[in-house]
Amino acid sequence: MGLIGTGANLKSGSKAPCRRAQERGRILVLLLFVALATHAWPQQNPVPPANPAADGALPDTPQVQTSPAAQQPGPPSPGSIHGVVASPDGTVYVGVRVTLAETGSISPPKTATTDDNGRFDFAGVPPGAFKLTVAADGFATQAQSGVLHPGESYDAQQIVLPLMSTTSEVQVTASRQDIEVEQFHEEEEQRVFGVLPNFYVAYEPDAPALSTRQKFNLAWKSSADPISFLTAGAFAGVEQADNTYSGYGQGAQGYAKRYAANYADGFIGGMIGNAILPTLLKQDPRYFYKGTGTIWSRVLYAMASSVICKSDSGHWQPDYSGILGGLAAGGISNLYYPASNRNGVTLTFENTLIGTAGSAVQNIFQEFVVRKLTPRIPNYGPSKP
Repeated sequence: MGLIGTGANLKSGSKAPCRRAQERGRILVLLLFVALATHAWPQQNPVPPANPAADGALPDTPQVQTSPAAQQPGPPSPGSIHGVVASPDGTVYVGVRVTLAETGSISPPKTATTDDNGRFDFAGVPPGAFKLTVAADGFATQAQSGVLHPGESYDAQQIVLPLMSTTSEVQVTASRQDIEVEQFHEEEEQRVFGVLPNFYVAYEPDAPALSTRQKFNLAWKSSADPISFLTAGAFAGVEQADNTYSGYGQGAQGYAKRYAANYADGFIGGMIGNAILPTLLKQDPRYFYKGTGTIWSRVLYAMASSVICKSDSGHWQPDYSGILGGLAAGGISNLYYPASNRNGVTLTFENTLIGTAGSAVQNIFQEFVVRKLTPRIPNYGPSKP
């Protein structure tokens, strides 16, 4: 009845109330349709809450949204590395350079120097693999690797830095003159029993030839050696006792004359036969030790060396220097020997032959005995017999 009554009223009323009534009717129908649609139509795609953990929260509780940047962890904390550098016996080293290199990093290596306690310290080191290098002049470089964790204080403990032990190979090419000088000095030290001169023996078969200066120096050194003065005195004493060269007389004056004559014989013979003529004829006045082969081959070699010698060029040839030197020394001796004891040229040649034979005996003695009695001989040349 309400709707009929309302319609009746609309028909009998004015236009304005009629329009308002129609609008109200439309609004009521629209509200009724919306209410029916809301309750009758199911929700197909429900939207989950933004924060699942807050499902039980009140509907009007604000939800906190977290950005991806806020969820990432912060940078790892840096650490430190320290240690001590010491010698093998535990003595700490001051001022030693220690280098820290971060493995796989493009950052330049860090460098520290040990303090008065031998300690080094690196602070603010990013975590990760690293390598320590300890180096100092004169010492063997040491290296140590490790891994530093975030915030860790890494103790490298004691790093032992030993002295450098290296073998240096040096090749020296000596000149011929240097070799000659060295050989000459070695021969000057050769003495039988460490006392008697043994200067004119070369124990190296390929020893370089003596220079002119060395020939004269060696002759002078041999003549001025105290043993030469003692030998002249001993022979003069024997001649004094046997009254040899009676023209000299006896007593102190006779002994002095015999002493001077004996020393003059050795000095003149040495200077002429070992220095002057070898220089002029380019011959070597030394005996070259053989040391190998059979006994007889060595005996023959020693005897032959009394009449042959090496030239300065290394070739064997007659010993003109030694033979002519003996003759010259014998001829000069006629100037200071007593007139009654001068027997002319014949005696001079006889003395030269005797001297040559004596040289052969001396060479045999050199080949088999003298080397064993000479303590200061360089270890070169043929092996010892």
